[in-house]
Amino acid sequence: MAKDDKVILACTECLSRNYTTTRRKTSTKRLELNKFCPKCNKKTLHKETK
Repeated sequence: MAKDDKVILACTECLSRNYTTTRRKTSTKRLELNKFCPKCNKKTLHKETK
């Protein structure tokens, strides 16, 4: 059974790190989600950071 890995999501527009979440270690692609950014005050694409 694979363990979960904590990741940080950063906004692609203002680069602020807003969210932390978990995902499976078995996935190799970087996580990309549309989330609300309080700094931009709108929904933007958030990508996983290192």
